[in-house]
Amino acid sequence: MAWWHAVIETIASEFSDLPDVPQFTRLVLRLLLAALLGGLLGLQRERHGKEAGVRTHMLVALGAAMFVLVPQQAGMEAADLSRVMQGVIAGIGFLCAGTILKSGDDQVRGLTTAAGIWLTAAIGMAAGVGRETTAVLSTMLALAILALEGPIRRLMRGRGAQGAEADREH
Repeated sequence: MAWWHAVIETIASEFSDLPDVPQFTRLVLRLLLAALLGGLLGLQRERHGKEAGVRTHMLVALGAAMFVLVPQQAGMEAADLSRVMQGVIAGIGFLCAGTILKSGDDQVRGLTTAAGIWLTAAIGMAAGVGRETTAVLSTMLALAILALEGPIRRLMRGRGAQGAEADREH
């Protein structure tokens, strides 16, 4: 029976990275918030027929939160954590580069998708380091930007047409 107790103690020690309820609550809150906010951005993109949708954005935000949360839990200093963040940013850059396509007629597609994935990682990192308000506000601003893009384009086209019409009258 001694070996059984050793196995149980080993398993318990392996899961001891969250020693109390407040730390467990903090971890759950940060990871869920990152996934939820990423999911909101992904839902918006998916509803508009874009390739990177809910799952992609949720996974990017969750992964980014994990990359900063785990070192922070381990007691990593701020300077070292900033290097981790730099690595996440560079790695996400490679993921984003894969979403950008240039067609034969020199039209570039996927820039907004790439920017959205990049922002989603930043929001995940913000949630992961405990800047929940910043993460929520950034998500709301991003959703507003994405929602206002169409009306702004229509307004600009309308002004362009009015300007051309005014030029013809003179």
